Amino acid sequence: MKLKVCGMKYQENIEAVAALQPDYLGFIFYEKSPRNFDGEISKLPATIKKTGVFVDEPLNQVVLKIAKYGLKAIQLHGNESPEYCKALKEVELSLPIIENGIEVGFESYNFEVWKVFSIKDQFDFEILKPYEGIVDYFLFDTKGKEKGGNGYTFDWGVLNNYNSTTPFILSGGIGLNEIEKIKTILETDLPIYGIDINSKFEIEPGLKNINDLEKFKKLLTVDC
Repeated sequence: MKLKVCGMKYQENIEAVAALQPDYLGFIFYEKSPRNFDGEISKLPATIKKTGVFVDEPLNQVVLKIAKYGLKAIQLHGNESPEYCKALKEVELSLPIIENGIEVGFESYNFEVWKVFSIKDQFDFEILKPYEGIVDYFLFDTKGKEKGGNGYTFDWGVLNNYNSTTPFILSGGIGLNEIEKIKTILETDLPIYGIDINSKFEIEPGLKNINDLEKFKKLLTVDC
């Protein structure tokens, strides 16, 4: 079970969350979001995959952000088509290999592509079919006014109708109170790859409560 902490914004807070060793750290590149990221990211442990969150962003701008920040996962939160996702997956990047501050060569750079779908009380999973075999993971979030960070969960019972083999990430208003629900859904045969958390662990948009995150990660590891 992978853990992603999304909506990172402030450098010291980023470093404190990284010290908890989540599998993914999410950075939102969307100007309308209160968690929009526009800064520098200090070196993170190699085990943490930096994830860029985009909403209907031109493909070339996504590629520039991948190269600039060393993003290892791309989370598409808008109306991106299967063709867009396929074009992104087919992007070939070679980034420099740096040793002791010196460029010694280049290596192929690979990244994951996640496609987000928002759910409330029902969902037509047939919508996913054109994306199958293209994206690495689906992410299911709560349908609301905002593109993520709405602060409440959707009806996870809807996922009983999930008929794909593509693994997915569960998101949308997940907090400490959802540990028991997570334990229950993990007992099913659903191909859940990870949990994505954000607003329920915030002091303010983009600023995470380290104590609550530490508690959640411990409970998730011990009980799940």
